[in-house]
Amino acid sequence: MAGCAGLAGGLAVARDPGARRARSLMRRGPADRRGPAVGMLLRTLFEGRREWLCAPVAALLAVLGDSVLPLLAGAVAVPLVRRWLRRRVRRRARERATDAVMTLCGAVVGELRAGREPGEALLAAAGSAGALGAAEPAVLAAARFGGDVPGALRQAAAGPGLGGLAGMAACWRVAADGGAGLAAGLARLESALRGERRRREELRAQLAGAWSTVAVLALLPVVGLGLGAALGADPLHVLLHSPGGLVCLAAGGLLEAAGLFWATRIVRAGEA
Repeated sequence: MAGCAGLAGGLAVARDPGARRARSLMRRGPADRRGPAVGMLLRTLFEGRREWLCAPVAALLAVLGDSVLPLLAGAVAVPLVRRWLRRRVRRRARERATDAVMTLCGAVVGELRAGREPGEALLAAAGSAGALGAAEPAVLAAARFGGDVPGALRQAAAGPGLGGLAGMAACWRVAADGGAGLAAGLARLESALRGERRRREELRAQLAGAWSTVAVLALLPVVGLGLGAALGADPLHVLLHSPGGLVCLAAGGLLEAAGLFWATRIVRAGEA
């Protein structure tokens, strides 16, 4: 448990290397700019591969419990943790893309109100917003050479988190065909996207307590093992080297997995 706590502390310090380096430079001055060796080693080994942190934890438990079962559990945990991390990265990427579309709408509105033509406004705003993703060359080419800008925006809206570009394409089409003001439509679209982000943040704040409960429930077995070890009961030996302990370990693992799945499903239903 001490090794796991130290590893978690090192990872928490290494999560923001830029801020950590800035703090170290301000604190220690230019004479000593070497970062902590342990933090640098952890960042080098596990940058982009944080799911493999399950391996040293499983190895530590295997050594403490004198059994290969923790190694097997660690091998099973690696793909599960990788899947969870990738899902979180995709969710954050979608949110960043949605925020970029909102920024693009505001920038185009500002350029239009400054007197630019719609194509010129899109060209001036797209580079700074970065909301078009892989479809940016096609959209910018259509805006520069008088092509089908709404069609290019609709194609770009197929990307994750870029659904707001479909609304931008509709505003562009209505402004081109019906003569309506493009700036007014994009301003309303930006307001709608901003309201959606505000509701998402409020919902996340309301569900923070539920996620904390899920985390506490997940850590309760670890706390129980730590208390047992503190009392001298050697819970790892009992769980890994006795028939009753193996039965308890299997039943507890299944119940833990079922409880986490159930609680996570309830919270995600609230998010949806």
